[in-house]
Amino acid sequence: MGNKTLIYIKKLQDNIKESYKHLIRLKTAFEELSKKYKFPLNNSDYKLIIVDNVDLAFCDQCIYRFSKLQDSIGAKLFKSLLLSQGENVDKPFIDILNQLEKINIVNVDEWFELRDLRNEIAHEYDDNGDMVINILNSIFVLKDELEIILIKIDKMAR
Repeated sequence: MGNKTLIYIKKLQDNIKESYKHLIRLKTAFEELSKKYKFPLNNSDYKLIIVDNVDLAFCDQCIYRFSKLQDSIGAKLFKSLLLSQGENVDKPFIDILNQLEKINIVNVDEWFELRDLRNEIAHEYDDNGDMVINILNSIFVLKDELEIILIKIDKMAR
């Protein structure tokens, strides 16, 4: 095994570790919120959340960590997996996704749904309670898809 391959494998391991950090913090924040609120959230629960700084911090954590996890997987982990397998990643992202779909890591359509949610999060949402409720409820469901992708990559890396 050459030095380049070892470097790619180390980078893959680092990216897996980073992704798990975001996933664990995301799941922990939802666990804390779930002690007081039932998901999917409704308007009355959200009104209680926004007056409780701790609960609001957990909501912010959910939104931030989902965004970081999706970005970490898409921007770093996918490429480092393919590089560690000796694949070329100097191509459009859609080609990378198609390659990952062929090896059963990701469904391209589902990935775009995850990316669209992350892009929606990037816009200001603080003043729109309905949007925040929708984002949190979507994250609550879609976080499992990110976890499945991460576990598949972790298994392949071993």
